[in-house]
Amino acid sequence: MTSEEIQAIFFTECEEALAAVESGLTFCASGAQDAETINGIFRAVHSIKGGAGAFGFAALQSFSHCLEALLSDVRDETLPVTGPLVELLLRSLDMLSDHIDAAREGSTAPDDVAMLVELTGAQAGSGGAEIPLAETLPAEAGTPPDDDGFDLDLDALLDDISGDLAPVAQAKPQGWQIMIRPHAGAMRNGGEPLLLLRELAEAGAHCTGCDLSELPALEALDPSQGYLGWTFAVPPEIAEAAVRDIFDFVGEDCGIAVGSDAVMPPVRIDLPAPTALPAVAPANANDRVSARMVDAPVASPVPGQSIRIELVKLDKLIDTVGELIIAQAMLAQRLGNKGIGANEEINVLEGLTRSIQEGAMAIRAQPIGAVFSRVPRILRELTASTGKQVRLEVSGETTELDKAVIERLGEPLTHLIRNAIDHGIESSEERLAAGKSAEGTLLLSAEQRSGRIVICLTDDGRGIDRARVFAKAVEKGLVAPDAQLSSEEINRLIFAPGFSTAQTVSNISGRGVGMDVVRQNVKELGGRITVESQEGAGTSFTLSLPLTLAISDGMIVNIGDQTMVVPLANVVESLRPGPEDIQSLGSGSQMLSTRGKFIPIIPVCQIIGASSCLASAEHGVLIVVDTEAAGQAALLVDAICDQRQFVIKSLETHYGAVEGVTGATILGDGRIALILDVDGLVAGALAPGQLEEAA
Repeated sequence: MTSEEIQAIFFTECEEALAAVESGLTFCASGAQDAETINGIFRAVHSIKGGAGAFGFAALQSFSHCLEALLSDVRDETLPVTGPLVELLLRSLDMLSDHIDAAREGSTAPDDVAMLVELTGAQAGSGGAEIPLAETLPAEAGTPPDDDGFDLDLDALLDDISGDLAPVAQAKPQGWQIMIRPHAGAMRNGGEPLLLLRELAEAGAHCTGCDLSELPALEALDPSQGYLGWTFAVPPEIAEAAVRDIFDFVGEDCGIAVGSDAVMPPVRIDLPAPTALPAVAPANANDRVSARMVDAPVASPVPGQSIRIELVKLDKLIDTVGELIIAQAMLAQRLGNKGIGANEEINVLEGLTRSIQEGAMAIRAQPIGAVFSRVPRILRELTASTGKQVRLEVSGETTELDKAVIERLGEPLTHLIRNAIDHGIESSEERLAAGKSAEGTLLLSAEQRSGRIVICLTDDGRGIDRARVFAKAVEKGLVAPDAQLSSEEINRLIFAPGFSTAQTVSNISGRGVGMDVVRQNVKELGGRITVESQEGAGTSFTLSLPLTLAISDGMIVNIGDQTMVVPLANVVESLRPGPEDIQSLGSGSQMLSTRGKFIPIIPVCQIIGASSCLASAEHGVLIVVDTEAAGQAALLVDAICDQRQFVIKSLETHYGAVEGVTGATILGDGRIALILDVDGLVAGALAPGQLEEAA
């Protein structure tokens, strides 16, 4: 593995550590922190510091060292966890993130002097020793490791750490001792044993000797392995936990023995794996995800074992699976009428293809909690700037969906939260005057429903002032002054480009570039957004999104002279109606009577403008679909040809957005079929006057 690849892994682990720190600090802000939470925050910052020192990122190591010192006092309970301290740590986390970005991009480190002053001042106020700014970085950290590898000069090491070894060795040190033998894995993963030993010496330990007994003959020497071991005498005032924390970053890659009668850890020879994947440098250091290995044949299985996979490799796997599905459909098309034996083999192939597809998609699936974890931070910033009191309640954060969908959810969700805080939830004074509690509530939930994920954001604020929204829409020329709009239609006006009811422009809202962006982002994900509101009681936004953007199941149908795909996630049932099931409803509109209720029939052929349309619903097939915005409807099609998996190809990427269509796919016979946007098609068809025009 090259140094660039190891460095990319370090930055990925930095992102994970930052997320862990933010999660822990959020927990602390709620006042429910415990020792394990504090230890987790400390370990994450310590890991970043250790890696920064190994790669020679002096500024990053310096800042994380200072932050770690403050966290050490918190962990030792010499500094209490208070609201101001948590706020300081959160701002420090932002600075730490900026340092990591600068190190990754090779740009100038951010100006952190003011923040360092705050950190050292907070630590000094705890009763501990203040760390002067000039001493926040160990002397050797500014020197990056040699490009030629990790060269341990034994003589220089011993001279540098302990000076004259003989007097130290002859003295009878009080306290206890620690023996360290770095393994090869520490160096392969970017660790520098020299820095760890020097940090141990800086903590007050004294090097008393170096074990050369395991050093092999020159012809048997493997420079990638670790043979040397060191013994340090540790004063009694230094806690064992503090020493072990120094080696926390390398984990099992360094053998450690502690105690007065400790025995030097043995040499561990790390053999290369029998088969190894070729090392491919990622296009972007961020493009990595953790993939859970299920039923993987390994030499010594470990429960919960995981590996880090570059996202570009997963994308390639998904693309290949998609091509496999298309090839399987083509094969089924050609061999469909070759007899029972051929059909059985096709069914087996289809089952295997589906299993591969589900496995590949499961690797890409991640909990939506990765997005939800950012919400408390956004909420804190907004409540601080507005002065409002808001309590957040979250549910369904373990719901999984495609990583590509998760990555694009952040922006629309942020806009919705800003809108809820600024426009929805009132100030404490207004809420008390309205008979509400002074603290507002924001509910965020996620759940899987019929092959889609449904995200709801609900506030208990003032609700949408429809009269004001309508007046603003008339002012902007969006609707006529005499227009008769339903409550739902007025609610949807807030998604119009440039629309805003804010009295003044602030850094939160008022420029009319929020809600239309939300709708566009959700639409690009193949989803829909709906809004429900009750004046004085609150507003609820519902996002309905596909679980994946790559592969799905659907019905292939004939509509006039067109062949299209209806996503199976929307389908409730299909039926061929009789005359008694069809009821006319003026101007040519028809309703389907089924299961004791009436649902509208939508002649898809006429809606999309296809030719050779059916004259009556009695001659076709009705597909009952369920939508988020308009409830159930019956799509009238000529016939259902097949039901199978299909690969979603983006139209916007290769052509442009098409109303009523979410994408396209390639059929088994090589033809291209459009994928219907069922929610959009039904909502548009049921708008006032649309069905009459289609008829």
